[in-house]
Amino acid sequence: MSEEKRSIELTRVAENHYRATAPSGASIEFGRGEGLMTPVELLLAAVAGCSSIDVDTVTSRHTEPLRFDVSATADKLDEDGASRLDNVHLEFSLEFPDDEAGRRADSRVERLVGLSHDKYCTVSRTVEHETTVDFSIRR
Repeated sequence: MSEEKRSIELTRVAENHYRATAPSGASIEFGRGEGLMTPVELLLAAVAGCSSIDVDTVTSRHTEPLRFDVSATADKLDEDGASRLDNVHLEFSLEFPDDEAGRRADSRVERLVGLSHDKYCTVSRTVEHETTVDFSIRR
């Protein structure tokens, strides 16, 4: 098993408004309030985005999709005052040109979605497996 650290830095922009910045400098703002995605929505976006990248990388080698949309849904459960998500579901809505390259790309989608779920998507695999999360406080 190999191990490679991943990280982000989170900064408070305003009350309930945060900016996450990756080592590359890319950032996204989120939180609670108008125009902001919540952390739960970001988690769903991460699951959908991770699998989308897996599928898009291979199918785009053949042709550009005419439509590439993915929706992510989940049930929010409350278990004795503690909340979590369950039944995360991705629905891929893809369309490719009606030509040889498009049919070749389309024929690979089911296998690619399966490989993403079973092997390549770090985000969904992390969500599905017991994962250690710990906290420290620095003052």
